[in-house]
Formats: sequence, C-alpha cells, structure tokens
Amino acid sequence: MNSINRRSVLLAGLGVVGAGALAACSNSAGTPGLVSPSGSQVARVEKKRVGTGREQKIILTAAPAVLDLGGGVRARTWAFDGRTPGKEVRLPAGDTLAAELANQLPGRTTTSIHWHGTRLRNDMDGVPTATQTPVRAGANFTYRFIADTPGTYFFHPHVGVQLDRGLYAPLIVEDPREPLAYDDEWVVVLDDWVDGVIGTPEEVFAELRQGMGGMDMGDGSGSGMEGHDMHNMGNTEGDAASPSPSSSSGGMAGRFMLMGAESDLLGGDAGDVKYPYHLINGRIPADPDVYTGKPGRKVRLRIINAGSDTAYRVALGGHQLTITHTDGYPVQHQQVDALLIGMGERYDVLVTLGDGVFPLVAAAEGKNANGLALIRTGSGSAPSATVRPKELDGMIMTASQLRAADDVRLKSAQADVTHQIKLTGGMMHYNWAINGKPFDMTAPDANPILIEEGQRVRLDFVNDTTMWHPMHLHGHTYQLGDSGPRKDTAIVLPKKTLSVFFDADNPGQWMLHCHNAYHGEAGMMTNVAYRS
Repeated sequence: MNSINRRSVLLAGLGVVGAGALAACSNSAGTPGLVSPSGSQVARVEKKRVGTGREQKIILTAAPAVLDLGGGVRARTWAFDGRTPGKEVRLPAGDTLAAELANQLPGRTTTSIHWHGTRLRNDMDGVPTATQTPVRAGANFTYRFIADTPGTYFFHPHVGVQLDRGLYAPLIVEDPREPLAYDDEWVVVLDDWVDGVIGTPEEVFAELRQGMGGMDMGDGSGSGMEGHDMHNMGNTEGDAASPSPSSSSGGMAGRFMLMGAESDLLGGDAGDVKYPYHLINGRIPADPDVYTGKPGRKVRLRIINAGSDTAYRVALGGHQLTITHTDGYPVQHQQVDALLIGMGERYDVLVTLGDGVFPLVAAAEGKNANGLALIRTGSGSAPSATVRPKELDGMIMTASQLRAADDVRLKSAQADVTHQIKLTGGMMHYNWAINGKPFDMTAPDANPILIEEGQRVRLDFVNDTTMWHPMHLHGHTYQLGDSGPRKDTAIVLPKKTLSVFFDADNPGQWMLHCHNAYHGEAGMMTNVAYRS
C-alpha cells in the first residue's frame, strides 16, 4: 500500500462534496416524450453555437496495427492510423471539426468515436445505439461539430471495451484569448495496457464477468476471496521475448483479474485488472518518451488519463506542479507535489523546468507499478524505470480540493430537479449498475434520467459499492458542490456521496456512466434524456 504523509489530509474531502446513419435505432423517429438526437431542439440550440466559420478536415482510420511500445515490446492491437496515442488533433475554439472515421477493423467489427468532454451537438456524440447506428466495418462516417469550448479533451470509441485497445488520441481546443503565460506545451497521455501482450480487452471482460464467485483459486473453493494479496506473484502469461512486465501483472486469480490492489486515496480496492504495462505517450518505462527543453522555461503539461481501470498518481521529480485546469475548465491555481487522476479525467499544470534529467512518473494507484516519461533540460543519466520521486508522497491534490475560477463558476441557483444516481453492484458477481438496473444498449431509452431544457439539475452520486467509480457525463460539465471545479468526470469514493450541478442547456440524450471501461460495459451506465 502506498504511504501517505500528513500533508495528504487534503484528500479527506474527495467524494463527499455536498455509413453509420445518424440517430439511434430506437430514437431515429424520436422516442415519444424524449428529444431525438437529431431533432429540431438539437438543431435550434446548434444554430446558437458561436463558430468562426472555419473548418478543419481530418481522416481517422481505425485498423489493426502492430505497435512498438519500446524496449522490444510489440503489441498487436487496433489504432488510429497505426499509432498510439493517435495523432493529436488541435484547433482553435469556434472552428468546426470535420472528422471522417474510416472503419477498417477486421471481420464485422463496428466502431464509433466519442469526443470525450466536448460540448457538442447530440447526434455527433458517437454512442451507438443511443445517438447513432454503429459504423460498420468497411464504412465511413463523418463527425462534424463546432468545438466551441477551449480545453484538453480526447477521443475514443464507445463500442464494447474498445477503449482498452489503442483507439484514442488527444483533442486540444485552443483558447484564442489564452490568459496563461508559458513557453511550451507537452501533451501527456496515460494508459494501462494489455492488448496484444497477454490477451485482448474482450478476453479480460469475459473473465471479469465470471465474477470473483466464479474464479478458481486452485484450492477447490472457487470463491476468489483468498487471493487478495497475491498481486505481486509475477506474471506467467507474458511473451518470453519481451522484457518482464510490471509486478502488477502477476497473480493467481486468473489471467487478468487483479487481487490485492489497495489504495487509501481511492478508499480501498484500487482496480480490477492486472496490466502488464503502464504507458506514457505509448511507451513503457524501460524505454520512455522524452521531452527536451531548457532550464527556466515554463511548460504547460496537458495530462490525459486514457486508461480503462487505473487511476494514476502523477508527479515530476524535483518540481512542483501548478494546477490550472481540470477537464478543460480553469480553476483557482493550486501548487502541489502530485495529483490523482482517474480514468477520463484531464488536468493542465504549469511547471518551471530545472536543469538536468527528471522523471515524470504516473504511479498506478494501488497497483505497485509505474508509467514513466522523462524531461531532459541538461546533462545527466536517466533514472531507473522504477524510480519513485519523493513528490509522489508529498502534497497530493484531487478535484474535491479545487475551486472553479470565477469566470466559469455556475451562478447561484436552486436546483429545479434532483436525481439520485445510486452506484450498485460488486466484484463477486460483476453486476455493476446504476440504481440497480444494468444498462441495455439495445434499449438506451428504457429507463432514462429525465430532465428538461433550462433546468438547474442536481445529481447525487450515491456510491453503494466497495469500489471507486469515475463518473462521466456526456455533452455537459457539472460543478462539484457550490464552488468546486467544473468537470465532466469525477471520482466517487466507495460508500460516499458526491453532489454535482449542471445547467440543462444542450438538448438530446446523453450517457452518464462509470469510465472504468469494464464497469460501464457491465451496466454502470444510464441515459440522461431531455423531455421533448
């Protein structure tokens, strides 16, 4: 278990803050009483969206790829244009992005693109079957929307557990009136990696779906409960020609299920999946990505957690970080040693570089493993792949301690409607759900959370489980409590309640789900739907 010093008491408040045709199969004609993703209310709001009139066209080809993760490790996976992360997409706020998805995945594999964190029109949100039909293998589909909100975002599929392959890339929307002063930027993408190394995400999910009650622990009990401290036993599934994976990949609970991952920061159980590698910008720690700069220069790091089951504790050895944004929105600046970032979250930080070689470490929280990249500004040897800078155990910041910048804080108002979002289920039967009902993507409008345009909406996330969940709302940002940060993804700790508020100003049908890819696919998802 990771040690935490007294300065980390700041964390105590976390999770307690008071030819895919558009339109889904079930919604193409407009479900009675609900706004259709391509209906007149969506079109009306879209006409009001402020744009520059400029359009940026790109083509994103989703296809099989063999990726070099560094250090002789090669992974057979799926990726955009043969690389992971995919090529960064960057455009000024107000420009229209016209992104053509070319699906060249094998067999009859369908896919889509979800533009994570962006406020866009509902029929471009990329969620089969809620907002569009899936894009068939061999077909193309163009996503076209105005990117009107500056910030750090990313994009990924929203079909099955494809997020845990290599199909993701950064999306950076620049502010034409950028208030921050800095010399350079470095986009840092974190990921937990299994695909094409010891198995596929679909195989991981199939094993997890058996639940702990179905695991064979080798003692005849089949309970799966006796293996909770076996996560450091070493991996026997890896490629003998590759360097040894991280210790988190070991265990006797099965090929993929992780036992014994514990974190005080996350309230207990840290995760479900044992990953052989943790990547920063597509590289393993033994052969890291390197940013080259100059001493004294101020650099903006845009940090994205594109992982599927891992929260990361991030620190830069020998430096402090100044947090300026989370999930694209500015916050009152906070200087910290490290930050905790859940799946789907993004943080922007400023750092003034020292002279030498410094490790940027993404510690896989509770999993006894690291991702690593380097910043080099001068001479010196690189640190070891297992380096652990002291900053990781210093002042650690999470979203609940941040405050929204004055210009993005929601105006004070009474909530017009409050919805309790009870997070239910557990590892024993792997029956994750919202309000006790697992989501059925074939009937996305079956049990919607109903809201109306113009309402101030309060969501009370009530975590009734013994695991943490990063809860992500599509098409909107919510505010944590009365003055907390504006976010689209926030950690809800086990047995805690998190209250968030947002204004219902983007009509349509929007997914609300756990951004643990396996929890969401198992059913911890619901539809926040506008009444027509």
